[in-house]
Amino acid sequence: METHPAQASLLQAGRSLTHTRAVWTMVGATFLWSIAGVVTRHLEQARSFEVTFWRSVFTLASLLVLLPAVRGRNALAPLLRGGHALWLSGVCWSVMFTAFMVGITLMPVANVLVTMASGPLLTALVARVFIGHRIAPRTGMAIAVAGLGIAWMFGTQVRSVPLAGTLVALCVPLAAAVNWTVVQHAQRHGESVDLMPAVLIGAVISSLATLPLALPFAASGHDLLLLAFLGLVQLAVPCLLVVRCGRVLKAPEMALLGLLEVIFGILLAWWGAGERPGPAVLTGGALVIGALVFNELLGWREQT
Repeated sequence: METHPAQASLLQAGRSLTHTRAVWTMVGATFLWSIAGVVTRHLEQARSFEVTFWRSVFTLASLLVLLPAVRGRNALAPLLRGGHALWLSGVCWSVMFTAFMVGITLMPVANVLVTMASGPLLTALVARVFIGHRIAPRTGMAIAVAGLGIAWMFGTQVRSVPLAGTLVALCVPLAAAVNWTVVQHAQRHGESVDLMPAVLIGAVISSLATLPLALPFAASGHDLLLLAFLGLVQLAVPCLLVVRCGRVLKAPEMALLGLLEVIFGILLAWWGAGERPGPAVLTGGALVIGALVFNELLGWREQT
């Protein structure tokens, strides 16, 4: 098949991505992820499920353009030959897309981001329960400390943070944990899961699931522009970038760099929307992030 010059340059860039460039690309991707909270705070009329619906629709539209541009005309072929794991991964992505956006409409951005930071540790726990992955003592300790941090954050704010928001936010790291466990299990049995088609499936399911709940539409033209920006710049583009980085960076590096989303997101919401994190969020967040950094650094040291 003949390759378009622009496509060839993108493929070559993916092959020639150095470690340093991969690190900075990952930093850029986490920054793009982190803008969701501050941008959402500037919506005029769109709320809750309508926010999720439009972001998912614009993410889907963006991926339908970007994937063929990067991977060629057969970019969507995995959707036709994908197995159960691909579709289960897509369902998990849809839960993450939906729960994250609904969560930040129900409670402060910082609370949602700190809760999401527990994802890698929850993944270790879910993988242990369902596919028998051994949990290293350091990881078990990190899970306990992170759990304490989240309990402290929400326990001290029980009167000011709605229970619904807490439960919705917890769906994000839980769905992420199930997602990566499904992918690992499939790889164990010789089935490769292409994450980008799975993300596209997630956008489709999220759009369809939230459409009835989003009606009647209230979003203004201003809102639609912001949500289109989120669909393309905050979700579709960084997802493509992270997949490229995953070919160069090790898992502990990815997990550590991914924590920058929490830091960037809290600072942007504070600077751009006046959401100053309270002492409980800072204390709980420090425990969660500290536990993850400690665990991943030790894991990285063991691999080198």
